[in-house]
This record gives sequence, C-alpha cells and structure tokens, in this order.
Amino acid sequence: MRVGVMGCGVISRAYVENASAFDSYEIVACADLDQAQAAALGKASGLAVVSVDELIADPAIDVILNLTPPLVHAAVTMQALGVGKHVYTEKPLATDSAEAAALACEAERLGLRIGCAPDIFLGSAYQAGRSVIDEGAIGEPLSVSAAMLVGGQETWHPNPDIFYTDGAGPLFDMGPYYLTAIVALLGPIERVAGFASMRPFERTIEIGPRRGESFTSTTPTHTSATMQLGGGATANLIASFEARDQYICDVAIYGTEGVLLLPDPNAFGGSVRLKRGRGGWGDVPYASRGAADARGIGLHDMVEAISAGQPHRASGELGAHIVDVARGILRSADEGRIVEISSSVAQPEPLPVTSQA
Repeated sequence: MRVGVMGCGVISRAYVENASAFDSYEIVACADLDQAQAAALGKASGLAVVSVDELIADPAIDVILNLTPPLVHAAVTMQALGVGKHVYTEKPLATDSAEAAALACEAERLGLRIGCAPDIFLGSAYQAGRSVIDEGAIGEPLSVSAAMLVGGQETWHPNPDIFYTDGAGPLFDMGPYYLTAIVALLGPIERVAGFASMRPFERTIEIGPRRGESFTSTTPTHTSATMQLGGGATANLIASFEARDQYICDVAIYGTEGVLLLPDPNAFGGSVRLKRGRGGWGDVPYASRGAADARGIGLHDMVEAISAGQPHRASGELGAHIVDVARGILRSADEGRIVEISSSVAQPEPLPVTSQA
C-alpha cells in the first residue's frame, strides 16, 4: 500500500527511516502545515512534498500516517476516513473518550481500518514476555508495577509546549506505551483510581528556533494510578515529567509463582528477565526480527491484516480503550473517586516472531 505522511515533526523521520524494513507498504509523500518541515523531510527522504489538502485527496494514497499534534489527531483521522483512506495514527487516538470511540465506530461503518501507536508491544521483547505469561512461567498474574519518570521535553524538542496541554502531559504522551503494554499482556482495564498534580513553574525551551521562550503547563505533570483489570489482576502506573535528568521506565509483572521484568515499552529490544520462586534472576532468550523490530511494525501488521481480511493488533479499538482509561484516571483524580471504564477491547493476538538477519 502507498502511504502518505501527515505531519513532518520529529517522529516522522523514524517512521520514514524504518519503512525499508517492511515490504507491505511504501511511504511516498508527505505534508505539513509548516511547509518548511515538509520540505526538509521530503529532501532528506526523497518523498514527494504536497499540501495537506492534496495529500488527503490523492487517490493514489491508500493510508494516511497521521503524525500531527495530539489535539488534531481526531480531526485528521476523520477527514482521511471521509475520503476512503485507512489511517495509522500516532498516540493518542484522540484526546477525548467520545471522539476516540466515534473514530473506531466510523471506521467500522465505512469498512476502513484505523491503526494506533504505540506498537512496541508487537516487538520481539514484549512478544517474548507475552509467551512467558501465556506459558504460565510466573503462574497466575497478580499485579503490574510500572513507572515512567522523565524530565520535560523542553530539553530536546523544538516545540515542547504541545506536551503540556490537555490531551498530552505524561499520561497521554508517555502513558499509552505503558497502558497499551499492560492491556496487550493481560487484557482490558475495568476500573481506575488516580491522583494527579501539576507544578506551576515556568519552563524554558532549550533548543530550536524558539529557544529561550518560556511557558507553563496547563495539564497535570505527575500522575499515579491503580487499575483493576478484567482478569482480576491489578496494575499501578506512575507517569511524570518531574524527574529531571532521569529516565525511569520500569515494568514488572508479579505472579503467583514468579516475576517478569520487561524493558522500556517506548523502545524496541532490551532484556527480558524472569525469576521463579525464591530463585535468582535469569535472562529470557528471544528471537529478533532485526530491522523490523521498529516503529512501523503496527502499520505493517495493519496492512497485512487488511490483505488477509483479519483483525490487526494495534487497532483503533485498542487506542480508544487507552484514551478511555487515561481520561478515567484524570477524572478519578479530579473527582476523588474510583471510575468505571465503560469501554473494553479484546486482548490482541500474539504476533509470532520470525528471526531475521
């Protein structure tokens, strides 16, 4: 399938560079409201540079790869669906639960597909972790402990203020990596209890053409949540932009007979470790897909699934459930009560790993 990139910011280069690892699709064009960004990506990658309207309207484009800022994800996705295109979008699917659900319903009504990042859970490391759990190596899963604590984007992103508005913040920007991993490994989330706080100090952009500009956050910058999963297990997640000069990305799954440690769910690869009973830690060996263990595997899986007439794994329904959970956590923090999650989703099927050179 022929893919057009909508939004030519930082993450677009990763998708374009990784595309050569997948034979199911070809990225052929790009567009951005900031024409300079589109021109830079086009020049670096040999893509056709077109206007936003031209990319949406082009009948030769089968899939829109939606890499726009979170606040316009829903609008761009709906526009692309409206002209008969499939969409693969960066997370979150939308910034509002109702919008996210409406997108999934509209795609189904039109017979089109929506895929939604993150797709790291399809990588070899997390698929190995899924196998460990499914084989019963840790017994019955009891609880997940996950923590994502980093400093702010102002140190590395030219437009960091977009990460500090409603629909972003640590829970919507980084939380989906962890929430998606939890759902992919253990199933959907049914109830949440959350706490949230926001530091009011000014932040200063440290790189790019806006260097030296200051801004303040308008959304919580530190969240903590406890979740109950449909299968009976519980999960805890800390998501914070307040851990300056740190990068903490812990995921541990505790079972009746052992513990599984998983690597950063925002990166492919890494060690998978297992401890059974009172024994010591050991590494879990796993095969690698090589260059195909990369952002873009979710898009590849979606295109392959369209061809085969089968469900894809990083689906719009999964993305909508993650938005619903994140909104539920913030609502719980705001209202001081446990929140029931109205949506659900089928746990994605495992994706077999075939080792590649």
